[in-house]
Amino acid sequence: MRAYYFDNLPGDQRLQHDSGRSTDPDHLRKFGVLYWTIPLDIAGGWESAIDTISEQQGYKNRDTVNVTKEGLGDLYESKLKSFFEEHLHEDEEIRYILSGSGFFDICEHPSDEWIRIHVLPGDLLVIPAGIYHRFTLDESNQIKALRLFKEEPKWIPYVRSPETDSNAYRVQYINSLKDAAEV
Repeated sequence: MRAYYFDNLPGDQRLQHDSGRSTDPDHLRKFGVLYWTIPLDIAGGWESAIDTISEQQGYKNRDTVNVTKEGLGDLYESKLKSFFEEHLHEDEEIRYILSGSGFFDICEHPSDEWIRIHVLPGDLLVIPAGIYHRFTLDESNQIKALRLFKEEPKWIPYVRSPETDSNAYRVQYINSLKDAAEV
């Protein structure tokens, strides 16, 4: 995983867009973003490491998603466009990267600057409920990820708007940032 501020220059969203301002997992934690490295070839198997974290974090369900042009066919471009639209979820977004690579961009609050997180095989990323974010593939144009869920698998994006700014999960997320700053 490599994290840095997005440069906001026009161009293909799948390019690096590296502003030259890097950041790290400690900074991401301030925004509720969690990160682990679990190599796919870990002794004892990566599955047992994922199972341990799942038990600790309360993740009960999982599935696998494979985003490729071949797999999505005619829907490929429209799906990538929808993934890259700024949105939030009412659940954590938890991804363990099995192959390929891509970018999760989180919107830093209150600056509204984008932090780009480049995920690679072996990266486990948790994006909190209520945070504005987006996703895109990188130039590899392929990613396969294990998705973990606290409850039944669902993926409902709420595109940023005045209504989502007052969404209960968004408000709870903003309040958690204020509470963390006061500690």
